[in-house]
Parts: sequence; C-alpha cells; structure tokens
Amino acid sequence: MRIVFAALAATVLAGPVAAQSPPAAPALPQGAALTEAIRSRDAEFFAVFFTGCDPARVEAMLTPDFEMFHDKGGMIADGATGFVADYARSCEEKKAPDAWRSRRELVAGSLKVEPIPGYGAFEEGDHLFYERRGDGPEKLVGKAHFVQVWRLAPDGWRLARVLSYSHQAVE
Repeated sequence: MRIVFAALAATVLAGPVAAQSPPAAPALPQGAALTEAIRSRDAEFFAVFFTGCDPARVEAMLTPDFEMFHDKGGMIADGATGFVADYARSCEEKKAPDAWRSRRELVAGSLKVEPIPGYGAFEEGDHLFYERRGDGPEKLVGKAHFVQVWRLAPDGWRLARVLSYSHQAVE
C-alpha cells in the first residue's frame, strides 16, 4: 500500500512539473517588420548605452553569454555580467562635469537586416561616433562597420554578439 501511495503521490506531484515547458520563442517578424524591429532596438540600445547610463537596462538588453569583438580593443566582452560591470564604472566617471561623453549614430541607408530562423536576426551597417567634453560642442570623431546578432527571446530582442571593425578617425 505504501508503494502504491508513493507512486501515486510522485505521479501527481510530478505531473504539473512535467507538463511545463519553456516559453516558446515568439514568431520572427518578416521583411520590413523585422528590419524595423531591429532598427528600433538598435536605436534604443545605443541611446541607453551612450547617453542613458543605465546598467540594469543595458544588462536586460543583452543575452547572458553576450560577446563583443573590436578591431582596436580585441575581445571586449565574454559575458554580460562583466561587460555591464565595466559599463557601470564608466557611467560613474561620466558624472564629472568635464568628462568626455560619446554618442553613436547609425549611418542612414547602411542598415541591412537578415533573419536567423529559430533564433533572431543579423544586423549590419555603418556607424558614426561623436564626442564632447562636458557640455562643450559635439564633434564627429570616428566611423566604423558593425555586424550584430540579435536573439528574439520570449521577453523581447536581446543583443548576443557584436563585431565592430574598420574603425577610422574622422578629422
């Protein structure tokens, strides 16, 4: 009798757990809708990253295994946690009145977006970088090419990989 009760209890208790499955990934937008979704998320991410200084929000926009590669700096990130910690320190430094501040701008017409079935999207384009010291005038200082991989998770788009290269100074 004890064995029957134990088996029944195990079945009843395990039932709901076994029936649960991970949330399904949302359907990938197609065509212009995919391009607009990535363009929008790209703009949101870089606005927060460069001008928002919000480490918690940046971390929420990255996959935990986020990686970034840079032709001048090497492997910049091999996980979201360390990347965000470094970012948080730089945000603190930007609070000084005469600190350098940066802004990134996507070059109009350079954006290309391609779907990655069952995962997300590739994003490719060119971007410009601007700097200013304190409240001083902003100046165009550089340009580069990039490829990014975005993952569509149940909670939205998350940046998974960044390749940033062909950096050039602009004078």
